[in-house]
Amino acid sequence: MFKVFKKEIELNGKKISLETGKIARQADGAIIAKCGETVVLATVVGAKKINPDVDYFPLSVNYQEKYYAAGKIPGGYFKREARPTESETLISRLIDRPIRPLFPENYFNETQIICTLLNLDKEISPDIISFIGASAALALSGAPVQSTVAAAKVGYKDKKFLLNPSKLELEDSDLDLVVAGTKDAVLMVESEASGLTEEEMLNAVKFGHEGFVPVIEMIEELAKECRKPEWKVEKKDLSEVKKKLEDTFTQDLKKAFATRDKQDRSNQISE
Repeated sequence: MFKVFKKEIELNGKKISLETGKIARQADGAIIAKCGETVVLATVVGAKKINPDVDYFPLSVNYQEKYYAAGKIPGGYFKREARPTESETLISRLIDRPIRPLFPENYFNETQIICTLLNLDKEISPDIISFIGASAALALSGAPVQSTVAAAKVGYKDKKFLLNPSKLELEDSDLDLVVAGTKDAVLMVESEASGLTEEEMLNAVKFGHEGFVPVIEMIEELAKECRKPEWKVEKKDLSEVKKKLEDTFTQDLKKAFATRDKQDRSNQISE
């Protein structure tokens, strides 16, 4: 009944697995990402047509945790799940930042990426596995992204770098760094460090990048097997409009910018 596709990889003694085809099959892309006992469901859904009233890219990324993921039930004064925590908001931003620039400049289709924590391993933070799951779901969805991305966490203890360290290992680590990017480039770095040199920080970024490249290769292998057809992007030819704007305003703007007096220059530019 279900055609399930699954890939696994081992990094720093921890097995990371990506599975699709069983859950959330109506989404454009859906991945169950697992590391240890931490399990995240990542889904991607996108509108196939542009909203004509929108002139920006309406991408929303939401990471959400529920009490059941830790085996708890809300009780006491609050009987229901509350608003997103600070951790949920920060992880949502962590996923959003490296992914948003991958879409074409003229892509304005509404797109949602939702990562839901299904089970929590207290020793394995869900941020990196959520990012990997979101990237994999995006790769399978057919969304017109330029390339596949992944992320890794780096610790530093006893003069050695640690790839995706556990919470226990991070307690006495001199570094807590998250790096995300493609096979060829780093797109984002976030870190908290204690007295490390510039060279050590640079080596940490390189170490993290080398660490997540095998994850990107795993996602690409999975995408070859079950990627959906690529979404069609509606392109508008604005070459005539651009030429008309250039012909009409270029000389006046050059003259305006050449004006030394600030107030006079501003008035000319406004005109």
